[in-house]
Amino acid sequence: MNSSQSQYQPHGGFARGFGSGRPGPGLFEAFDQLRAMFEQRVTTRMSRGDVRQAVLALLAEQPMHGYQIISEIDKRSNGMWKPSAGSVYPTLQLLADEGLIEASESNGRKTYALTAQGREEVDADADRPAPWEAFGSGRGPMGALPKAGIDLAQAAAQVARTGTPDQVAQAVTVLDEARRRLYAILAGD
Repeated sequence: MNSSQSQYQPHGGFARGFGSGRPGPGLFEAFDQLRAMFEQRVTTRMSRGDVRQAVLALLAEQPMHGYQIISEIDKRSNGMWKPSAGSVYPTLQLLADEGLIEASESNGRKTYALTAQGREEVDADADRPAPWEAFGSGRGPMGALPKAGIDLAQAAAQVARTGTPDQVAQAVTVLDEARRRLYAILAGD
């Protein structure tokens, strides 16, 4: 490892070979791996049926357009689940084809609302929790941890990209301390 690179060490954090004060590609790769690990855990939990159920649950509350649906799911899951337009809009079309929702034009946007048949389906599934509740509405400890990890990785990557050599060194110290404290939590210390 040359002095201007930093390498991720699986159980020891990041090597301190900053030299010029700028992290090498190893640091960015480690943050990308961390972010991907948390994002994978989130996205593997949701299926097409979950998007369908979420859309119906939201439309049972009030008519919405597609972007509102995406935003509301993101908000209710505390940022842990933000379905793509590529999953929401086809689901809206499928629900319309099934006669469960109908679209109307409002302020230049299609707004979707439940039909009577859609309301019956929602009522029949009333005992099922909304899909975003799999994240504890983002408020519980298990729902908040992946988001906190992603947020931390993004902040550290920002410091790595734009920070001064002193700021990068300070960030490494903070991350090392955070890692030690997390392990101490598991150890019951």
